[in-house]
Amino acid sequence: MNFIFVALGGAVGAIARYALSLIAVRTEFPLMTFITNIAGAFCIGLIVGMAEKHQISDNLILFLKTGFCGGFTTFSTFSLETYHLLEKGAFFTGSIYAVCSMICCLFGVWCGKKTALLCR
Repeated sequence: MNFIFVALGGAVGAIARYALSLIAVRTEFPLMTFITNIAGAFCIGLIVGMAEKHQISDNLILFLKTGFCGGFTTFSTFSLETYHLLEKGAFFTGSIYAVCSMICCLFGVWCGKKTALLCR
C-alpha cells in the first residue's frame, strides 16, 4: 500500500513540475527550474516541520514527502539531507556532501551526454 501513496504523490509532483515548466520566461538563467527547486525545498521543510509538530499519518507523509516532493524535485531531498547534517553540527560532512553532490552530478550529466554520443 505504501507504494500506492508514493506513486500517487509522485504523479502529482511530476505534473506540478511539468506545469511550472510551461510558464514562458525569457531568460538564459533556468529560472523555472530554480524556482521549482526552491519550492520543493520549502515544501519538504514544511512537511517535515508539520510532521514533527502534528500527528500526521505515515501514508500522508509518504504521499507528500517521498511521492510529491520526489516527483516535483529530488533537489528537495538533497536539501533536507544537507540541512539535517548541518543542523546536527556535522558541518564538514554536510559541506562535503553538498559540494561533492553538485560536482559529481554535473560530472554524471557530462558522462551521460558523452556516452549518448557514442551510442549513435
